[in-house]
Amino acid sequence: MSDRKTYTEEFKLEAIRRCELNNNFSAVARDLGLNVNLLYKWKRSLAANPEHPFPGHGNPQDVDLARLQRENARLKEENEILKKAVGIFTNPPR
Repeated sequence: MSDRKTYTEEFKLEAIRRCELNNNFSAVARDLGLNVNLLYKWKRSLAANPEHPFPGHGNPQDVDLARLQRENARLKEENEILKKAVGIFTNPPR
């Protein structure tokens, strides 16, 4: 299990609001027990995509893309196994 903490979107938005209100990221980070760089990262993410700034829990934004990437990796592995099997069974005995 991961030791990473997760924060809700509401928490992140409120933290950013407090930073902008006080104009003091360090004090807000200290009050909330966060690294100040995390607050800056959240602010950049909000500025880059105001509609959906935090895609959530480290999951890829596109679930279908992640599923296809896993399937592609599995198929590549199966293909390598089949190539090895063909090599084993096509070599004549010595």
